[in-house]
Amino acid sequence: MRVRPTTSENLVAELAETVTRRARPPGTRIALDGHPVSGTRELADSLVRTLRVAGVRAVRVGMWDYLRPASLRFERGRHNPESLRDDWFDLAGLNREVLAPLAPGGSGRVLPALWDPDRDRSPRLERTDLGERGVALVEGPLLLGHDLDFDLTVHLWVSEKVLHRKTPVEDRWQLPAFAEYARRTRPERTADRVIRMDHPERPAVVDALD
Repeated sequence: MRVRPTTSENLVAELAETVTRRARPPGTRIALDGHPVSGTRELADSLVRTLRVAGVRAVRVGMWDYLRPASLRFERGRHNPESLRDDWFDLAGLNREVLAPLAPGGSGRVLPALWDPDRDRSPRLERTDLGERGVALVEGPLLLGHDLDFDLTVHLWVSEKVLHRKTPVEDRWQLPAFAEYARRTRPERTADRVIRMDHPERPAVVDALD
């Protein structure tokens, strides 16, 4: 494995440059895949700020805002790892409201959030118009391996030991779902970019696995 240490600031700048190079109308769809402790949300927010400063319209779309209704999520129980992996996230909704509008011929207008899990209903947000070459940064867990049409996929990789240590006790029931995802999907090999995030303040870019 060839790993290149970097800083948080340089990582954001490097990814922003990569995203800008890939930009094309009507928009660019980026996946930031990883467990919450890997910092997908924080990285997405930093990228949005950097891209906007550069004049690029950008929006963060969190998968925790694309949950399915509670009646579907909890059909097999509230703490079922298989249900988390297979039933919680509305991938069809993500495709319809975010990915398809940024595909060739799409409207360029995306919905930042589809479901409010606290109220268990739609937040009824307005769509965001990303213009000609906008960017949607979709961040969250378990994103790869579903044939979703992203233009760039980035996996934030956290070791099993660190994952267990940083995950709150009340959420550790989820860890088998992530272990199975890692075994099935092998995101470190299927993603376009892989970043080691055991220490988010000292990330490392994986330039080669072999």
